[in-house]
Amino acid sequence: MAPRGRTLLLPLAAATVLVASTIFLFAAAGARWRPADTGLPVPPRAVSAAAVPVTASASSNTTGARKELFFLDENGRPDDPGSGSGAGAARCDPRAAAVRVFMYDLPPEFHFGLLGWSPPSTGSVWPDLINDAAAPPPRYPGGLNQQHSVAYWLTLDLLSSSSAPCGAAVRVADSRDADLVFVPFFASLSYNRHSRPVPPEKVSRDKALQEKLVRYLAARPEWKKYGGADHVIVAHHPNSLLHARGALSPAVFVLSDFGRYQPRVVSLEKDVIAPYKHMAKTFVNDSAGFDHRPTLLYFRGAIYRKEGGSIRQELYYMLKDEKDVYFSFGSVQDHGASKASQGMHSSKFCLNIAGDTPSSNRLFDAIVSHCVPVIISDDIELPYEDALDYSKFSIFVRSSDAVKKGYLMRLIRGVSKQQWTRMWNRLKEVDRYFEYQYPSQKDDAVQMIWQALSRRVPAIQLKVHRSSRFSRSDRGN
Repeated sequence: MAPRGRTLLLPLAAATVLVASTIFLFAAAGARWRPADTGLPVPPRAVSAAAVPVTASASSNTTGARKELFFLDENGRPDDPGSGSGAGAARCDPRAAAVRVFMYDLPPEFHFGLLGWSPPSTGSVWPDLINDAAAPPPRYPGGLNQQHSVAYWLTLDLLSSSSAPCGAAVRVADSRDADLVFVPFFASLSYNRHSRPVPPEKVSRDKALQEKLVRYLAARPEWKKYGGADHVIVAHHPNSLLHARGALSPAVFVLSDFGRYQPRVVSLEKDVIAPYKHMAKTFVNDSAGFDHRPTLLYFRGAIYRKEGGSIRQELYYMLKDEKDVYFSFGSVQDHGASKASQGMHSSKFCLNIAGDTPSSNRLFDAIVSHCVPVIISDDIELPYEDALDYSKFSIFVRSSDAVKKGYLMRLIRGVSKQQWTRMWNRLKEVDRYFEYQYPSQKDDAVQMIWQALSRRVPAIQLKVHRSSRFSRSDRGN
């Protein structure tokens, strides 16, 4: 070939190699990441639908012949997508969900039975949420009970995961196909309603349920397999699961904070923080910006608290006479949720001060009211903080600084209208992350919790794999 021809072909060949390399890199990245508002990576096991067939047996303990199944239906029966049964054409391939979950069929006394629900037939464990469309899910009690209702919403989501488009979690029929094992115990409601013995009882119903749960799990092959490391237990009320914490501590706990737990029982590496269910009304179509919120700083709640909450009393005496500050006692009994909604909707900043525990529902009331939270709680842990930067829409103040004369008001008054508006706009973007609802929606509180749990899976697998290094050689001794 003539020298001039070779000179023209060399750049063309180089360009072809460059284009091919770029396509390969983007294809590889696309297999690992899923576009989402949160920008969270897809866990390693969530591969494309055509990659690997998923099989599951009708029971987690059976061996031998296995047929292709995708998930359990709302009654706990294996739901074959090829059979045409179930809730219509909408189907979720478990491989497309962030996390695959096996859920125990615990007796109703651990979950919906606590709501007064009774099974319609012998052997039935769960309410039929799909085939009996006229019957809504059992209602969770109102008032302060609702703020710790996390287990209820997660359970509903799993029960309906086979009939809806893919969410963050899908229920699978076989624990061997699961990333996590969910324990459907409404521990917070059990504490709220049954923590005191009712004569002639010598042991409260709550404690009896906890002891029964420990015995149940200890006998299960799923628990024995990894010592409970892949199990998920919701204990959102600070006093819930009080008698079983130590025995069940290998599991992943879903909590409101770590305030009443021993460090040997909980950690940020192992456990997940979930938001309270807010009591204030979400400020929909909020156009009440800086100039339309006359109150500068707002707090309504219990002022005199024990343990770490004594700072509330100090701040009350420092701030009660400040201009444009509302700092008052309030409770649920005097229409507190309604009054708090009105107050927060008309305030620029809302105080979230440590009480009996580091966290409180007040923070999430402020977020959905788009009132910039001022967080004064040195030991607080926040939901999804590995994926969500709270400093973009909140102000954090050390307790030691907050009680310095004049410090807090100088800080608040020093925030410009432009700075506040940026935080206000961010609050309107993130408030959906704190909404509990059924059916769950993309990136609401239910799905954000499942995503947070999915991010625990690699650490669980690492722990399990390391612990099994010498299992084969040990069997040979």
